[in-house]
Amino acid sequence: MHVHGFTALEVTEGAKRLGESLFSYITRLKEAGLASLPGTAAEILDDDIRNIICSDKINTEEWLDCHQVAHEAGLKSNITIMFGSVEHPLSWAKHIVRTRALQEITGGFTEFIPLPFVHMASPIYLQHKARRGPTFRETILMHSIGRIAYRGLIDNVQVSWTKIGQEGAQQLLRAGCNDMGGTLMNENISRAAGANHGQLMTEESFRAIAEPIGRTLRQRTTTYGRPDREPPTRQDVAAL
Repeated sequence: MHVHGFTALEVTEGAKRLGESLFSYITRLKEAGLASLPGTAAEILDDDIRNIICSDKINTEEWLDCHQVAHEAGLKSNITIMFGSVEHPLSWAKHIVRTRALQEITGGFTEFIPLPFVHMASPIYLQHKARRGPTFRETILMHSIGRIAYRGLIDNVQVSWTKIGQEGAQQLLRAGCNDMGGTLMNENISRAAGANHGQLMTEESFRAIAEPIGRTLRQRTTTYGRPDREPPTRQDVAAL
């Protein structure tokens, strides 16, 4: 089993509480079974914006440092960006440039995952401090620019179907994305913020999105390799 867990926030806080260096702490996590880190807790890597939306989390340099050390320890990770709340395009550019610079050093990021801000039940929106998420045009541009900006450095751009929905995901596959992410099970983060695109997807649902636009569905590992064995067919499941 591939253990993909612990955000940069959790790792940084854990190391601080134990008085350990990041490298020592991450190495112990790796020895205990950790195989890769998610890119969550990145939000926007612009401290002027972080001071507004996540002042209780780590700052930009701490997020970047944690992922650099994780890569040096032999772990892969990914890049997320939450956009469409209070920030502006300059902040998006800073986020992409900073993560691209780190990727040029370590090569440890496996994918870029834009996460459109889901406003409906978000406290910052309900307090009238944020807008209603990005426009769909902005969402398309974010994924497309990610494909261009990370060209030659990161091969995979993932669409978050829990935030975009199936129709939106299909359009984004035409705009630079090559990955639909996981099937998930009981997804609750987007749902808690007000999204209503479901909590799980089946292989058949993914196929219905990909095949009409000429895409071939392929299962992958967390780090974009090929699984050791093929997923069970319907006949296999029926025979159980």
